[in-house]
Amino acid sequence: MYRKFVKISLILVYLVIIAGAVVRMTGSGMGCPDWPKCFGYYIPPTEKSELEFQSNRNYEKGQVIIVDESLKVAARDFTSGESYTESNWENYEKHDYAIFNPTHTWVEYLNRLAGALAGFAVLIMAFLSIGKYQIKKRITLLSWLSVFLMGFQAWLGATVVYSVLAPAKITIHMVMALVIVAVLIYLLKISSEKELDQFKTKPFQNLLILAVILTLIQVVMGTQVRQFVDEQIRSLGYDAKDIWLSDPNTTFYIHRSFSILVFAINAFLWWKNKNLNLNLNKINIVIGLILLEVATGVAMYNFDFPILSQPLHLVIASLLFGFQFYLLMESIYAPEKIKKL
Repeated sequence: MYRKFVKISLILVYLVIIAGAVVRMTGSGMGCPDWPKCFGYYIPPTEKSELEFQSNRNYEKGQVIIVDESLKVAARDFTSGESYTESNWENYEKHDYAIFNPTHTWVEYLNRLAGALAGFAVLIMAFLSIGKYQIKKRITLLSWLSVFLMGFQAWLGATVVYSVLAPAKITIHMVMALVIVAVLIYLLKISSEKELDQFKTKPFQNLLILAVILTLIQVVMGTQVRQFVDEQIRSLGYDAKDIWLSDPNTTFYIHRSFSILVFAINAFLWWKNKNLNLNLNKINIVIGLILLEVATGVAMYNFDFPILSQPLHLVIASLLFGFQFYLLMESIYAPEKIKKL
């Protein structure tokens, strides 16, 4: 049952990553300008009229309305009169963003629901791990660490909103998601009792570590490139896809060239795995994901960001990291094969 919930948690964390990619693709990051609620509601509004002042209505403390392009928060529970009364409301102090777009709101809300569901699964996983404490203390300790990391990730999500999508905080938010993926994959591996038919050599393992690090660096640079694209969208608009990358920054060129190094190292690992009969066959999936990642990158640059190319690029990168890390775990726990690299 424990391993089942580790797998469920891992799938749901990836679902959150997919939802986050859709949020970025649709520009919905500020769809809910407050946190953890959305415009002060557990279930957000669907029409702008719901966020306009209404007379003779029961308002609860914390509910939000938009007045003169600013957010106002109910200071207490009260029933409104015929006209707006300033003393019943407080200014929202976290930021001055006060735009309601129902599509953006619900895309962001579903992203948060996915995060809550993943957090609940991780919590169940942690409780189930208590029975493993006498067998492998690491399983229980890391399971509860995962709960802490999910809470920290939720807090990071709040800081992203409060900062009105500050690029550095978005990058940290993304990296933390991959850290959680790595911990869950590690738990999946150390809780397995299946006998291994894979082998390793120390140099091969060291190259795998390098490959994982390079992928992580590539993801961070990709997030920076996405920041540049977001800035282009804000200044040029969504209809100007053909010129978003007409004059890219230096990070874009480094990111693009760096992909050659990532592919070369992983291709070498694929060849050595086959040559030495190590049976670390997930390297085949890694190569396939790299090729797909390159294909989506080429499509964005040369074919003006085809639909779904942006979220696919991010999701494939996250899957690539996950499979590489699992492959590394297989290598670490595989018996040594006495053969030179």
